Parts: sequence; C-alpha cells; structure tokens
Amino acid sequence: MAARSRTSTILTVLRTEVVGEHFVRVVLGGQGFDEFPARPETDSYVKLELPVGDETLLRTYTVRRVDPEAREIWIDFVVHGDEGVAGPWARSVQPGTQVVVHGPGGGYSPDPSADFHLLAGDETALPAIAVALEGLPGHARGAVFVEVAGPSDELALSGPEGVTITWLHRGVAAGDAGADRSEGNAPLVKAVEAMPWPGGDVEVFVHGEAETVMKHIRPYLRKERAVPSSRASISGYWRRGRTEEGFRVWKSELAAAETS
Repeated sequence: MAARSRTSTILTVLRTEVVGEHFVRVVLGGQGFDEFPARPETDSYVKLELPVGDETLLRTYTVRRVDPEAREIWIDFVVHGDEGVAGPWARSVQPGTQVVVHGPGGGYSPDPSADFHLLAGDETALPAIAVALEGLPGHARGAVFVEVAGPSDELALSGPEGVTITWLHRGVAAGDAGADRSEGNAPLVKAVEAMPWPGGDVEVFVHGEAETVMKHIRPYLRKERAVPSSRASISGYWRRGRTEEGFRVWKSELAAAETS
C-alpha cells in the first residue's frame, strides 16, 4: 500500500511551461518549499486544492521533480482544451498564485536488483515513468511503453542504455478514444502483450486508465506472466467518463468487491 502523508503546504506558482502539445508544467516553490516533505519514491504524488467557482476540489498529481538547489517542485498536467478542472487551471494560472498542496504520498521505486524493468502507462503515468527512468542504475535492463495522443506529446526521457523507450500514438485524446483504441484495444495493451518476455526477475510499473490497466494489462502480467504482487505496481490513475470524485467511488466499490 502506498505510504501517505497528512502534511499540507502552501506553495507559490513560480511559472508555467508548455512542454508538449497537451502538457503544461506548473513550477511551484516560494517560502513553503522548505516545509514540503519530499519523498524518495519515484511515484511521489500530491493532492492540490484547485478553485472551481465557489468550490475547492482536490486533484491528484505525480511530482515530476523536486529540485532543492533551484527550490522548485514540478507538476506536469495533461491539458485538452477546457476539459476537466486541473488542465484549464494549469493553462491559465498566473505566477504568484498560492496553492495548498497535501502530501506527498508514495509507494514505488524501481528495485535496482531486478533483472528487468517494465514501465508502462498513458499520459497520466508519464511523470512517474520519467522519474523512475532517471532513478534506474546504469546497468538496468528494461522496456518503457508510453501511450499518448501523437508525436507532439513525446517528451524528452532519459534512462540507461539497456532500457528501450517506445512511444505509442493513439491518434486522439485519451478521453475521446473509441472502442477500437481503448480498454482491451488500447495501443498500450497490445504493446505490452507483444513484448518478448525476458524471464528472470521482472519488476513492473503499469498505471493509467483504469479499465485498460486493471481489466486487461494486470491479468496478463499477474496470471499469464506470473509476476508476483511484490514485483507489481499496477493501478488506475483515472477512468474514462468519470471525474476524480466518481473515480474514487468506483475504486472503493471495486476494492470492496474484491475483498467480499
């Protein structure tokens, strides 16, 4: 289970950067930086309080980087026009804006002793995959699969020479994908299943759209490839057609069903 933190920090927006056609990076810092309890896990995440009219909604995002020298915290947002809450906020927020940040929590870092690392996900998993890649030892072997809308969303990634990086183009935004390019037909599913299995001690990190990950990739890895739970970080970050609030309800219902 992912470790959680109850800490809340007030951070200041320093700047925003467009890093891909559908990605905006919000750089946070200010006086609250020293109070932010950075975690060592590569999937470190926070909950941001974002204003929506008279309400404040929580949205969960992976910490892309904590830079103690520059005193900066990077959060990358997927932006598709006016869709959703966090994307439009990231696109329009101005430097100097203060943001309440809860966390961070975290639960995964690649084990350097593993024989092979499989990292796979869609846009929402890209920050955590990027951090994991940077944390791998130089001798590591593995494969990375990232599903995005198209070539303009291929962000710069760096990792060991023994780790291949494959970009998968869906052709449309994740939420707009039809049945021929989602769930069991998602490019990510096909790529993971087509990968020659390396054998040995394989550690996997697979996150993204819940139906795709939990109903298709997870059973393949856990049952057909016999990856033990101790070597598998697999979960959904979002679910097509649901807000984060609705997704939380769905996850709770799923967890209850699995334990009943």
